[in-house]
Amino acid sequence: MKSLLKISLFIACLGCTATITAQDIHLSQFSETPILRNPALIGIFNGDVRVQAVYRNQWNSVTIPYETGTISGELKYPVGTTDFVTVGLQLTYDRAGTSKLQSTQVFPAFNYHKSLSDDKSTFLSLGAMGGLVQRQFDITHLTFDNQYTNGRFDPTASTGEDGRLSLRGYTYLDAGVGLSFNSVIGENTNYYIGAALYHFNRPKVSFMGDKSIQLQAKITFNAGITIPVSENVKVIAQYNELHQGSYSEFIGGAMIGYGLLSQGLESDHGVYGGVYYRYGDAIIPMVRLDMGKYEIGFSYDSNISSLTPASHGQGGFEISLVFKAFRNEDVANMACPRF
Repeated sequence: MKSLLKISLFIACLGCTATITAQDIHLSQFSETPILRNPALIGIFNGDVRVQAVYRNQWNSVTIPYETGTISGELKYPVGTTDFVTVGLQLTYDRAGTSKLQSTQVFPAFNYHKSLSDDKSTFLSLGAMGGLVQRQFDITHLTFDNQYTNGRFDPTASTGEDGRLSLRGYTYLDAGVGLSFNSVIGENTNYYIGAALYHFNRPKVSFMGDKSIQLQAKITFNAGITIPVSENVKVIAQYNELHQGSYSEFIGGAMIGYGLLSQGLESDHGVYGGVYYRYGDAIIPMVRLDMGKYEIGFSYDSNISSLTPASHGQGGFEISLVFKAFRNEDVANMACPRF
């Protein structure tokens, strides 16, 4: 019975149940991984090339930390005199727990921005992404009842579970599509809204070789707005919402930015600070420093969920690095999708 209970809990931790939810990684600095958030949001920035990297370390105070690393790149090209296309690539690595359960993702993406206004300040974007996901774990880091004899643990003994865990790793194809609308209110207030559908191909995911187990579809809703307050001060607010089976997540917040080098709101040098909130889970202070083509951001999840007695309020640390610029001077002189 103990062995059955243990293997059941283990399988549950791997997500191998008929109703698989919350399988996707989540980041507090969600705006730095647009392909994972909504493929229709890539290319909506001031520039035509952008590279973003994010590292997250979570639950270090509770157990073996969960580590996530991502890197993505985007290139934006003009189409005629009004429209644009953006191509992108997202690479993600995630490792969790004693079993070293890990997921590696490679997602190419494409987004078409259709201009809806004469002054090219309003765009409707349709994006798609799709690629490979590889998942695996290391069974040698787990212990089972069969390895205990008279209360002593024998790491060389058979686990007795080899027949049940037929796969130690598997690969599947995944895909997502999204739509976004971005425009301007007045002269300087930029905003966007969007929605996306992921896993619509319902990939089969099981370490037991069970082909009936599928990853549930995920729906996301996205929004953001930049509001000028004074000549040097602006507020950037963003929101993200997702639903996957019985799991839902709501996160949003705002940062206040101060432009440096006496360039006003157009300055690409500035300091930002603010707070985000993941509903029922964490309060997340954030800071960011813009240095021309480079940006660096820091955030920390202060846990407020039911896990607080174990976590002591500690959650996840994140750092992001961003490079963005204009490689094509012709694009720099054109009105294009931006936020």
